[in-house]
Amino acid sequence: MPRYAPDVPAPAGLVSPRDSPMLRIATAGSVDDGKSTLIGRLLYDSKQIYEDQLAHVVATSERRGDARVNLALLTDGLRAEREQGITIDVAYRYFQTPRCKFIIADTPGHHQYTRNMVTGASTSEVALILVDARNGLTDQSRRHAHIAALLGMSHTVVCINKMDLVGYGERRAHEIEAEFTELMREMRAPSVHFVPMSALHGDNVVERSVSMPWYRGPALLTLLEEMAPRERESGDSLRFPVQWVIRPQDDNHVDYRGYAGQVAAGTVRPGDEVVVLPSQQRARVSRIDSFDGPLASADAPLSVTVLLDRQIDVGRGDLICAAADPATVTRELEAMVCWMSATPGTVGARYLLKHTTRTVQAIITEVIHCVDVRTCELDSGADVVNLNDLARVRIQCSEPVPCDVYQANRTTGSFILIDMASNETVAGGMIAGTSVERSYFPLKNRSSELEDGRS
Repeated sequence: MPRYAPDVPAPAGLVSPRDSPMLRIATAGSVDDGKSTLIGRLLYDSKQIYEDQLAHVVATSERRGDARVNLALLTDGLRAEREQGITIDVAYRYFQTPRCKFIIADTPGHHQYTRNMVTGASTSEVALILVDARNGLTDQSRRHAHIAALLGMSHTVVCINKMDLVGYGERRAHEIEAEFTELMREMRAPSVHFVPMSALHGDNVVERSVSMPWYRGPALLTLLEEMAPRERESGDSLRFPVQWVIRPQDDNHVDYRGYAGQVAAGTVRPGDEVVVLPSQQRARVSRIDSFDGPLASADAPLSVTVLLDRQIDVGRGDLICAAADPATVTRELEAMVCWMSATPGTVGARYLLKHTTRTVQAIITEVIHCVDVRTCELDSGADVVNLNDLARVRIQCSEPVPCDVYQANRTTGSFILIDMASNETVAGGMIAGTSVERSYFPLKNRSSELEDGRS
């Protein structure tokens, strides 16, 4: 595969690796639908595998007695995964073409590892949902499709895999496409694409297949390259969670007070009027510092240090927003959660809620409903949230939280719940709405109690 030096222009239609857009992808589907094999085929056919890696995979395949080179071994890194032939943990793989860079999260297909799938998909823009052409949609396929829709992923690509086992039949592919189209319509997914393929043999993965002349669409890799964002989205309002306050203790920076963090949305420039939440203090940006020196502007997701023209009280956990369009400040959240702990979530249970760089105590005040991912029906009678459940809940926080709804901003619209005793992450949440109702906490600031470890 050709490589292009940063100072040498790429041929027409291509871009240099430094300027290539980045696309994050998550695979999903049932056990044995071929997710790891598909990623291995992408890496192999696009010539992204080192010789020693391939030699190790070949040797392992021979030792296991496999009939052919098992490309799934490129991503199934755990010993238990190789022994059982399944994916357990999330494996991340990076590769690039002359047009685009990719980060692929190979997520588990088994029901008991749904939480791992949510983890891998939470930062992805495209969901690759594999369907075995022999079996069609399964309960786990529906579950993963539902999670992809909830997570607001920009595109869903349904890979109808193992077409070689159904004689590359056009009719079978159309049957699955019709069934999945109806499912995604119920979930209101924004963009759905279908690619019939055989990951094992490489049909329609990197190159178009001669075995399926009836399919007129692009190969999977070409489709993914077309989905890659060519420009950064900078039209959103500024969101800048403060991670740290920088106060150098030297004579050259006596009055220096900078606020370090990563731009979560929008663009920040010197002279912009901003508001600091939840305190509602206003100021203007006086300077933007980076490792390479002062900047004229900073777009998401750049990490920078922001200086203000006024000495105001700003600390870790505060959110710097555009003054004209600030985030909502609330103590009560309504959210969709995916429960990740074997200990069920119950009404009245206390947790730590971590939202961007801010951590507060929180209580689940109501389980509104759980979702049956097989039928998309809502169970309004549920009073607990069990492992791998998707549920809509109300949460009361001990302190105000500046946030957005998840559909507006994935960073400021998401959070995790942490068990206060074990420090285990018990749930990932997506904010669906905010309100101010009854308070389950005293209205005083409880940050000192958190620091002292008292409940």
